[in-house]
This record gives sequence, structure tokens and C-alpha cells, in this order.
Amino acid sequence: MSDTQVTPETEVQAEIIETPVAAEANKEAPKGDRRDGGARKGGPRRDGARGGIREEAKEFKEEMLEIARVTRVTAGGRQLRFRASIVIGDGKGRVGLGIGKSGEVQGAIEKAIRDAKKNLVTFNIVNDTIAHDVSVNFKSSTLFLHPAHPGTGIIAGGAVRKICSVSGLKDVIAKQHGSSNPITNARVAMKAFAALKPVSQIRTFTKTTTETPATSKKSK
Repeated sequence: MSDTQVTPETEVQAEIIETPVAAEANKEAPKGDRRDGGARKGGPRRDGARGGIREEAKEFKEEMLEIARVTRVTAGGRQLRFRASIVIGDGKGRVGLGIGKSGEVQGAIEKAIRDAKKNLVTFNIVNDTIAHDVSVNFKSSTLFLHPAHPGTGIIAGGAVRKICSVSGLKDVIAKQHGSSNPITNARVAMKAFAALKPVSQIRTFTKTTTETPATSKKSK
């Protein structure tokens, strides 16, 4: 037995000596073997997050066309539901139109977004506008799209304007006649974008038309 007596002062000195060693052991040990349970108290997180829920960037922009309350008459009575019409676009020439019905507004919106992703239309954007003129008829609605110079903006109204804004077009002129139903106008706009030709076909067509007179003169 040693003759040294243990006093409160010696116990404090022992804790001071052992504390740095325990800290170094915690630093070198893996997270699962830490004495503090692997939890970091205070200080910024290494992954750059600030403790909140990280929201993922959406692939498509969403624009609401219409939310209407519709009624279905059945043998048990009238069933009231909500119908949501939404257009989506990625800003790079890809747009979609979707319609969903549900007993709640949120459910109808989710169904409309899923339906829009299934019906996507892709077209080429040339200098922030469309490649050529296009005129389309759908039911009682008629739509004419014309390319515009830079700085013109989106000259359109109603559903056509919302579709152009989410598609990525910045300069376009649209004129619509006939129906005032937003769903019908949206469908005729989708048909017009689907009727646009690729840039490669337009270039080959113009090239053949310009070269035809020269070749005919040489042949003579």
C-alpha cells in the first residue's frame, strides 16, 4: 500500500490529466465507437445543411389553369368533386397538360400533375422563339402562332400565355379565335406545339428550295 492519501485536489488533477487523452481517443475513433454516442453538439454540420429539410429542385414549372367543382349524378344522388387543370414545363421546350378529379383539391392537383407528365410535347426553341408559323384548329378554337423578334415578349392571353411561359419561350405572338373554354384553348395550344417541325427539317427544306433554280439553269 502507498502512503499517499487521496484528497479532492488529487482527484481534480487526475481528471484534468485524463481529459485530453479521452478527447483524442474520441477524435480518432469511428463515429459508432465514440464515447459520446457519435452525436455532434453545436457547430455547423459538415454536409452544409442548416438543420432544415432540404427541398429538391422541381423538374417542371407548374401553372394552374382552372379549378372547377363538378357534379356526377348517380343512382345514390349527386357526387361533388373537384377538377384541376394544370400545365407543366421544364423551360427547355417541353410542356404537358393534365386534368385530375378528386374529392379534395390537393388530390385533384396531384392527379393532374401525374397526367401532365404522361402527355409531354417537345418542340425546338430557336433564339427564344418558335422556328416557324403554325395555325391549328381544335373543335371550335383556332390558334395562330408567329415567331417574334428578341424583346417582343409573350403576346398571348389566357391558357396560351401560361403554356408559353412554362415552355421557355420568351418572344412569341399568338392569336386565338373561337372558344373561351380554358381547357379547349390549352388543347389547341398543345396541338400547335406538337405541329412544329424540327430545325433540321426546316433547314433542309429551305436549302433544297434555294438550290433548285440554280441546278435547273445549269441543266439547260
